[in-house]
Amino acid sequence: MAAPAPAPAPQPAPSALPVTFRPTRTRVVLLTAGAVMFVAISAIGLLLDDLHPGERLSFILTALLFSGVLALLSRPKVVADETGVTVVNITRTHRLEWAEILRVNLRPGDAWVFLDLNDGSSLPVLGIQPGVAKAHALRDARALRALSESRTATGAPGPGPRPSGG
Repeated sequence: MAAPAPAPAPQPAPSALPVTFRPTRTRVVLLTAGAVMFVAISAIGLLLDDLHPGERLSFILTALLFSGVLALLSRPKVVADETGVTVVNITRTHRLEWAEILRVNLRPGDAWVFLDLNDGSSLPVLGIQPGVAKAHALRDARALRALSESRTATGAPGPGPRPSGG
């Protein structure tokens, strides 16, 4: 019977603030795909001989729409500074003070980090997602957790023990 794996060492909080967390690989793939799709669809619309100007314009507008959707999907990020966290998801931005964040969670199987808030709600943080780069997301989640714990330890009373892991 094998011994259990040792718990990961606590991640030190980043020393230089502000710090931005974002799924870089996902962002690069989405923006590149958007640019390639825009060029390809626009080129097809411009190269087809039997199209009227309005039809050519509809190809370009459709390409622009697809590229815009991919740009929106590449938007998520988290910016931590001295006073709190700004969570930018696909269409909404949330500003949170450190005291509002009780826990930073990234459980096995989660698509992204969740912040447990002091009002009893939970906020998804799409800026840290383990889909493409799991090790990067785990490192970012631990760093955000360390920042949260270090900022709330000096201010408001803590919520109690936090679960260990990812």
